[in-house]
Amino acid sequence: MVSADYPSAVRAGTMAATRLHQELDLRRQIEGAGGNVDVFAAIHTLDLPLLVRPLQGLLGAYLSDPQPGVLVTTQRPMSIQRFTAAHELGHYRMRHQPSLDDENILRRMPLQAPPGGDFQEVEANAFAVEFTMPRWLIAWHTARQGWTVADFRRPNVVYQLSLRIGTSYEATCWTLARHGFITAAQARELLQTQPRELKVALLEAYRPQDYRGDVWLLTKRDAGSRIDGSRNDLFVLRLEEHSGGGYLWDIDQLKESGFAIVRDDLQAIDAEGVGGSVIRRVTAAPPETYRGRLEIDERRPWEPDPPLSTLVVDVDLTGPEQEGLSRAERRRLLEAA
Repeated sequence: MVSADYPSAVRAGTMAATRLHQELDLRRQIEGAGGNVDVFAAIHTLDLPLLVRPLQGLLGAYLSDPQPGVLVTTQRPMSIQRFTAAHELGHYRMRHQPSLDDENILRRMPLQAPPGGDFQEVEANAFAVEFTMPRWLIAWHTARQGWTVADFRRPNVVYQLSLRIGTSYEATCWTLARHGFITAAQARELLQTQPRELKVALLEAYRPQDYRGDVWLLTKRDAGSRIDGSRNDLFVLRLEEHSGGGYLWDIDQLKESGFAIVRDDLQAIDAEGVGGSVIRRVTAAPPETYRGRLEIDERRPWEPDPPLSTLVVDVDLTGPEQEGLSRAERRRLLEAA
């Protein structure tokens, strides 16, 4: 039965998402390997039929006859595809009536009460918000990156958080407010900065053909994590290099993996010191639809000894979801082969 009022609908959707997290043991899995809540993998695990198709005028749909199933459009960025899939999953888990969902599900992102009292949609949106952006996931990435609550007033930090949890910058701002990390006024202030400005600032003098892709700022804190990105994404690696001791990051490793190095700079940590560590800042463009491992060692080039430091990140840049099987289904099939 659908909730009769707005607060009850938000509560019901949130609780349903929490129960599914527990049922699928998602928190343990993510805290062990990093990354985000893989909505499409959850749908696959539940044996809920999913079709990814070009949809005109719709982001997604939930159908119940002759059997439950969901549709998600190919015509939106990955963050919107993920939220839409979570919204349709919410309809399924809460045994809702069939629903054709358009841009209105995004306009209700701050969880505002809809006109006409459509509390089924409130439940599904609350489910999607909690399923993709639970407080524990934000707290885990915050601790891993060494951020503080005060850092969430900085647009560049919120943008990097949004990439790691797989949601849009706008949705992340409002969810930080919903969880009490920032105020609603601070969320509105953050939204005055557009993601494109943050990408330009990160890339500095480098100018790509366009700014449709995201720009990931990677440090040693990202070691061992998993990145789910999209075609045209770029990486800026910011790594401490102990060059005074002869240790250098092996940029050739990136090149051998197919990455194009478009910028490579050094910055002194202590401008007055001599022979100390420096910051190596490398901007790398991966091959199109790259799926593999980004690995780079800090070592003395003339010594075969084990490296002083290593950055290893598993990367999947095959998003957004294309027509056909989801990436999660394709990964499962490859693993089973």
